[in-house]
Amino acid sequence: MDVKTLCLGLLNHQEACGYELKKTFESLFKHFFPAGYGSIYPALADLAAAGLVECEEIPQTGKPDRKVYSITEKGRKAFEDALMHTEPRHKLRSDFLAMMYFAELIDDDRMTSLLDDRVEAFEDAVQHIASIETAMGNEASAGARFVAGFGAVVAKAAAEYIETNRHLLTEHEAHESILRSGTGQHA
Repeated sequence: MDVKTLCLGLLNHQEACGYELKKTFESLFKHFFPAGYGSIYPALADLAAAGLVECEEIPQTGKPDRKVYSITEKGRKAFEDALMHTEPRHKLRSDFLAMMYFAELIDDDRMTSLLDDRVEAFEDAVQHIASIETAMGNEASAGARFVAGFGAVVAKAAAEYIETNRHLLTEHEAHESILRSGTGQHA
């Protein structure tokens, strides 16, 4: 899926302006598909050019006109087609994991800070998801509940993994690794 397809999906639920779509990406999709204005507005422009959404400009006093987007029938069909034919991959891009791969080059204080910060971020994600679930209440669709639950479980598991395995990245373990790789000797 891409930002365009997800915009179609959100507009399938209700009309929205770009700001409202961004807020949805920041809240409901934050833990699995972040997107900002830099990708949302071009996506909306492309969707409008393709006739998949319509844009109504609503005048506002002292502000630029508010652009409210709604999905067209052609857009609904395109979204349904995407749901039927998209291969659901689960991609993970993590600066944290990329850095951890080179852990032996990171000093102990920085490593401790990185690990603590990441655990805190995962714990914050769990709380954020819980607040979304509370806000959605019984009105939430089965899909929304599934996605929230999945995100919470992944974030909890990641925080637990870091806490359980942080010893692998301590100064002693990193020093042993450098010795083994640098001299070919085993500890």
